[in-house]
Order: sequence, then C-alpha cells, then structure tokens
Amino acid sequence: MVDTRFHRFAGPTTVGTLLRALERNDLLQDLAAPDLMIDGATDLDVAGANDFALAAHVSYTDALKSTAAGVVIVSRALADAVPEGCVALVCDKPHHLFADVLDYLYPNSTRSVIAGGRDDLGEPVFEADVVIGTNVVLGQGVEIGRGSIIGANTVIGAGVTIGRNTTIAANCTIDCAHIGNGVVIHSGTRIGSEGFGWLDFGVSNRKLPQLGRVLIQNNVEIGANATIDRGALGDTMIGEGTKIDNLVQIGHNCRIGRNCIIAAMSGLSGSTIVGDGVLMGGGVGTSGHLEIGAGSVVHGRAAVTKDWPEGSKLAGAPAQDIMDFWREIAAMRKLSKGVKRG
Repeated sequence: MVDTRFHRFAGPTTVGTLLRALERNDLLQDLAAPDLMIDGATDLDVAGANDFALAAHVSYTDALKSTAAGVVIVSRALADAVPEGCVALVCDKPHHLFADVLDYLYPNSTRSVIAGGRDDLGEPVFEADVVIGTNVVLGQGVEIGRGSIIGANTVIGAGVTIGRNTTIAANCTIDCAHIGNGVVIHSGTRIGSEGFGWLDFGVSNRKLPQLGRVLIQNNVEIGANATIDRGALGDTMIGEGTKIDNLVQIGHNCRIGRNCIIAAMSGLSGSTIVGDGVLMGGGVGTSGHLEIGAGSVVHGRAAVTKDWPEGSKLAGAPAQDIMDFWREIAAMRKLSKGVKRG
C-alpha cells in the first residue's frame, strides 16, 4: 500500500468514475462493478478488496491467482487467471493503464516534494538530545528519535522518520524513508530518490510513478555518496546490520537481507533480492528481478544475471560458480600457450 505520509491519495473514488476520468470508455462497456469503491493501489500479494493491482506478465501468474485485489489491470494472456470476484480490466498495454491510474489516484502535484509540499503533517517532532547541524532543512511531519545527529546541509523530506542514536552526516538527502535505530549514513548519500522506471523505451520514455518507500532497519551503515532508490509501489529494504560501502547504487524494490556487506562501486538493479549474510566484492552488478541466496559470496566485478541458491560462490561476467570460473581461466591459459614442439 502506498504510504500517504509521502504521497497524498486523491480518492476514494469508484472504478467507473476513474475510468471515465481517464477516458477509457472501452473498458466501461462490460465493467462488472462500476460502483466498486477504490481506496488505493498496491501489489497483487498485499492488495485488498478495494485496491487496484497490476498483472502484466506471465511471471505474475501465481500472485494473480491468489490475489484478493478488487480490481486487476491484466494482459490478455493472463485474463483466465483472474480469480472469481475480482474485476478484470483486460487491455493491450496494462502497464500504461496502471500508470494512468496511479497518476489519477496519487497526482504528481500532491506527492512529497523534498522537504516541502505537505502542510497536513504538522511540524517536525524531536525526542531528547537530538543534534541538528547548520543549514539542515526538515520537511513537515519529520520525526527524529533520541540521541540522533543530523549533519550540516542535510535535507530531510516530509514524513520521514528517523530512529534513536542514528547519525546522518553532512550533505545528505532523504525522502520517502523510514530509518531505524543506530544507523550511520555517511556524507553525500541519497535515500528515497525516484526509482528508474520507464515505459515506451526509446520512444516516449514515460515515467512510471514511483510511490514506494525505503525501509532501513537497525544498525545499518551506508557509505558516502551511495544512492538507494525508493520502491515503485512496495518497499526497498535494507536488513538489520548490513554494511554498504561508498558509491553503491541500489535500485527500486531491492530487498537486502541482514548482515550483508556490499563493497564500493556495486550496482543492484531493481527487484534484486539478496539473502542474509551475503558478501559482495567491489564493482558487482546485478541485472535485476533475481535472487542471491543467503550466505553467498560474490567476488569483485561479477555480473549476476540469474538466480543463485544459498551458499553460492560466484565470479566472472556473467557470474558463474567460482570453480567453473577458475577451470575456464586455466583452460584458456593452456590454449594461449599453444602446443609445445620437441
């Protein structure tokens, strides 16, 4: 569910009213429940009876079959998988229609603007012993726990919450985020910026609304000039005790487990799932929508392009089991030396 601390909801409204506003009369003709009230939009697995959800690809099939969503925008290939009692809006470009719905329900003009745009959340609230540096800008509704320190020139957007004994260094920007206790965020880090989500690649490059959050659990440390994008609808999550080095990019909807270590210059594409205790060397990249199992070790400069089970040890580009990687290197060295002649 979209967090209305960061993105105002324009509803509630009925399905029929929404479709008429979007001039989608083609979908109104056979609409089973035009008076169904809509309270929001969210992912299939957490949607309720008054929510919009999206199923645009065969990878959504299992989640679609079990969803409790009131309305699902669905591709024609998945129309038969829509559960009974769920209103199906079948169309050729489901992502585009879903983006239209999100823009209607959560208008861009009312979304959280860094350190402004929300006059309904009240003044910032501090517990005891909070230290605020020079030129810090705090948005409406910010909450900061006891003993936390905010460095000079940092900007914290409306609705952001920060736990106790957390240190945020100078020149950071934080938006659409909830941050736990004992967190350390080094200078120049950007948290909660818009995810890199686009439609009509190379044609119109339409932005897909980014309405999620960043959730950072207790005792996380984030290095200088790292960037962590907020989720598209759900959350980007950083697990307790995880340490992230300088200049790391974490894309929208990534889920990083507990006690992971991610070294500098690594980049995780959207919806990468990293299990507990994973170690990543410098310059690792992932292609997104994949899972790296708990306890895995990904060596520097590896390019992960598919799922890997728990305890994997990976190297190379594309990444492979490290023993296979070294065997290939050994074979190539033998070939490069050629056959010796007596």
